[in-house]
Amino acid sequence: MRLSFDEILADIHDAGEGPEIAAFFDFDRTLIQGYSVMSVMQEQIRGGDMSWREFTGQASAALKYSRGKLNFSGLVSETAASLRGQAEYVMEELGERIFKKKLAGAIYPEAREIVETHRDLGHTIAIVSSATKYQIEPAAREMGIDYILCTDLEIKDGIFTGEVIRPTCFGQGKRDAAEDFCEDFDADMEQSFFYTDSDDDLPLLEAVGHPRVVNPNSRLSKIASQRSWPVCNFSSRGRVTVADVAKTGAIYAAMPAAMITALPIWALTGRKRDALNTGLNLWTDFASALAGLKLDVEGEEHLWSHRPAVFIFNHQSSLDVLVIAKLLNKDFTGIGKKEIASFPIVGPAFRFADVVFVDRSNSEKAVEAMKPVVKAIQEDGLSVTLAPEGTRSPGKQLGAFKKGAFHIAMQAQVPIVPVVIHNASDAMPKGRNIPSPATVYATVLPPVDTSDWSPETINDHVAEVRQMYLEELGQDDIED
Repeated sequence: MRLSFDEILADIHDAGEGPEIAAFFDFDRTLIQGYSVMSVMQEQIRGGDMSWREFTGQASAALKYSRGKLNFSGLVSETAASLRGQAEYVMEELGERIFKKKLAGAIYPEAREIVETHRDLGHTIAIVSSATKYQIEPAAREMGIDYILCTDLEIKDGIFTGEVIRPTCFGQGKRDAAEDFCEDFDADMEQSFFYTDSDDDLPLLEAVGHPRVVNPNSRLSKIASQRSWPVCNFSSRGRVTVADVAKTGAIYAAMPAAMITALPIWALTGRKRDALNTGLNLWTDFASALAGLKLDVEGEEHLWSHRPAVFIFNHQSSLDVLVIAKLLNKDFTGIGKKEIASFPIVGPAFRFADVVFVDRSNSEKAVEAMKPVVKAIQEDGLSVTLAPEGTRSPGKQLGAFKKGAFHIAMQAQVPIVPVVIHNASDAMPKGRNIPSPATVYATVLPPVDTSDWSPETINDHVAEVRQMYLEELGQDDIED
């Protein structure tokens, strides 16, 4: 029984509210695209942490497993044996590195929304996976999932022994873990949900009242059809086509093209800013249409109530530049890292648009570079936009704020206007270069008066504004 994504969400609401309803999620190919173990192996090989002998041993075990000559516990034993004598913190650090490089961008936006829907209804949410916690924990933290049921490796005094703790969280072991979890948390299996892609998870699918099949393998797809289980395929992280690459290339190429188109305005009127505004609007309209980007904005009136201003935004995606440019519309400039100036196409276009490039590795040069920014605000009446995090976050979690934007606003005596971008990472997360069509939600908060700020109180003001973001995003402060 194939369901649309909206039907999947409606079905969750129909189940009712309360913590007695558990929502269990498999990890690989359910919450994330692909298999996390492949990312682990790639990173270990790339970093020299896995020898050729270890690699061939694990590959041989995987081949035996695929042919039915080795059970799952035997497969995991091969991995555990290769870790014998290694400190656990090494795997913890590896997991964090892999998340930032690979897995943060592999989380399905559809899975995020399903998790958030269960959370809104007060359901008890857990990941139940045959993977290890080192693969899962960073993604679980990012998605706000507190409970993880997984395959555990034996550790003594912070060192791997090379043994697996049995039973592993696979097949019947996954069902047993979920049933124990429900007993511990007073949840009801009959009212609970389980989302998975694999027929290996049949024992748990058969145990819950709401089996949910997502991105199924061929065998599970047939079983789901026979049993009339709801099936949904997530399309947001599909294969990249030639057309996708061509559209992305056109988005970047259109930026200088739009500026060139607007040059006659400057040549005939002598007003460069009017030419820039026209070129910018041409590009944002064209690029948004190609990317399939739509904006849903709350508090739009705050974009215009106090100008000039310093507009700040949380940085989730390369698409943030397009989002902010479309929101601000005209009479603004930006600040970017100096490396962007050397990018083909984008660099020249940014330089023409009077973007200020800052060397983030040299604080003295960065302070000096801010002077023309303050001058542009005070003398030219331009607004300025920048991301106080300084760099893109791996996912949606807000990072630490730098103070540059706040010093600029204080020196120029203009307000700060916080723009909260909720889900640009769904369209183009860090680590991916091709945007997916999406509706990006943004909230523009009321302008923050800076007239009574001073260098002595700047840290307090940074913390206050950052707290506004955390509250709007519904996040806890993991920087504490």
